[in-house]
Amino acid sequence: MSSNTSFDIKPDLAPILFGEHNRNIAYLEKITGAAISDRGNHLNITGDAQSVKQITYTINSLLTKLESGKKVVEHGDIDAALRFWKHDHVIEEEFSEQSKASGGKFNANIHVKTKKKTIAPRSPNQEEYMRAIRSHDMIFGMGPAGTGKTYLAVAEAVSMFLDGKVERLIFTRPAVEAGESLGFLPGDMREKVDPYLRPIYDALNDMLPQDFIQKKMEEGVIEVAPLAFMRGRTLSHAFVILDEAQNTTRTQMKMFLTRMGEATRMIITGDLTQTDLPRGQVSGLRDAVETLERINEISFHYFSSNDVVRHSLVSKIVHAYEALHKNKYDD
Repeated sequence: MSSNTSFDIKPDLAPILFGEHNRNIAYLEKITGAAISDRGNHLNITGDAQSVKQITYTINSLLTKLESGKKVVEHGDIDAALRFWKHDHVIEEEFSEQSKASGGKFNANIHVKTKKKTIAPRSPNQEEYMRAIRSHDMIFGMGPAGTGKTYLAVAEAVSMFLDGKVERLIFTRPAVEAGESLGFLPGDMREKVDPYLRPIYDALNDMLPQDFIQKKMEEGVIEVAPLAFMRGRTLSHAFVILDEAQNTTRTQMKMFLTRMGEATRMIITGDLTQTDLPRGQVSGLRDAVETLERINEISFHYFSSNDVVRHSLVSKIVHAYEALHKNKYDD
């Protein structure tokens, strides 16, 4: 059954919402199947009832962000709004307790401000993860590449540091490809370990000016180091992130978790389906989940292909691998 609705967009917001050459409008038409016509700052939407509801929710969500100061609308923002619509739509149909508690409204208030940008969740699962980081001292974030598990953890860490809630930021990964025996690699220590820690530097550079990062690293209050450097230390008044944790051994994981000191928050991220450990060696991440899952004070958060926020093909690729993996076990 056909349905229609219309919007009058504020003249100053319409060009941003529509995108260059109406690319955002065309994208919405493509993924929903509805027809969207524009005349000046007026939009008319025609399609089946569900598509019209999707677009109405999406446009209202994007307009709220634009009115709050957002400067550009990208396809990723549209995808994010549609994820929240699908989530709220299902919740509304099931009349769940979560819907009653939240009013079915997600992505309304939670966001992170850094020196370079404001970061908001792009899926309901990401929002729940960000809330867990704010309410727990230890969080495990697990799932495939592109789901934001490390990026959002870094964003929360940077925000807490800028707000003075922690005194230090410590980011670490196991340099498993080098067996954490880095002496044979060329260059000084930083040149040896930087290739393994590049993703963390990339996230930091996305949120903080380079000169600020450099100054804080020289002062020792921002530290990016391989996991081996954590041994023997007590990490207090810090926000600590262990990335690529699936590549830790049991011994390394226990060593890391027991470094936790006073007023410290720890985030452990990884993908249980991707390990570079030698065949037959148990992942420290998997072992930690099985060992600690009954400790209520620890939050365990799982992402899936539905949370991938990279290129749309990445989500399809991850979903295909998940389906194949599941089918093998089902057989």
